[in-house]
Amino acid sequence: MDETGVANAFAACEQELQAGRTPDLRALGFWRAVAAVKRHPELVDRYATRIATIDRAAFRRRVRLAFPVALGVILLDLGLFGGLLLLGIATFVDHPWREIVVLVAAGALDVTTHGLAHLAVGTFVGIDFTHWFVDLPKRPQPGFKIDYASYLRASPRQRAWMHAAGAIATKLTPFLVIPYAVAIGTETWVVLALLALGVVQILTDVLYSVRASDWKKFRREMRLAR
Repeated sequence: MDETGVANAFAACEQELQAGRTPDLRALGFWRAVAAVKRHPELVDRYATRIATIDRAAFRRRVRLAFPVALGVILLDLGLFGGLLLLGIATFVDHPWREIVVLVAAGALDVTTHGLAHLAVGTFVGIDFTHWFVDLPKRPQPGFKIDYASYLRASPRQRAWMHAAGAIATKLTPFLVIPYAVAIGTETWVVLALLALGVVQILTDVLYSVRASDWKKFRREMRLAR
């Protein structure tokens, strides 16, 4: 897509928004235009703010459960520290409650580290976030909405590792809990359950995420980095 096509795609999306409709960004060529801008870094400064404005307006019309970023950070931090607290408590309870507490803690850490890792790495490389949201029924897992202007101004490699961060954190969590579970004397079935969780998540990434989620985006941005 040349620059004329890029400008036309953005104009079509803006017309839909001005008419009070929710634009189908894919059908209108918005994402193809964004990909063209990414391939031509000299266009980023010209179009980054315009892209971000369209993306954010369409997002707010499509996603109803959108909240301030701070609320998401607070809730995820509570879940994260709650999970760590439960791991500490597990050492003081008897079987089988010890095993149950460890599994609940691992679940809390698994869920919360994903979004927080995206946020932490993104913030570190200069990517801003505008909302914490749940896109039901399409995406039941809560996530942080990026500010597309700052996203485009980051390098492709930085964008790639921001996408990968959440997946890496989630995959590591069960394996990091396993040594602790062994150290405090939990029963073998808990260790096997944690191992199974880690393996299933890796398989899910291999079979799904490389085509439709974080690792797909990672690969897309790394191709641009080359």
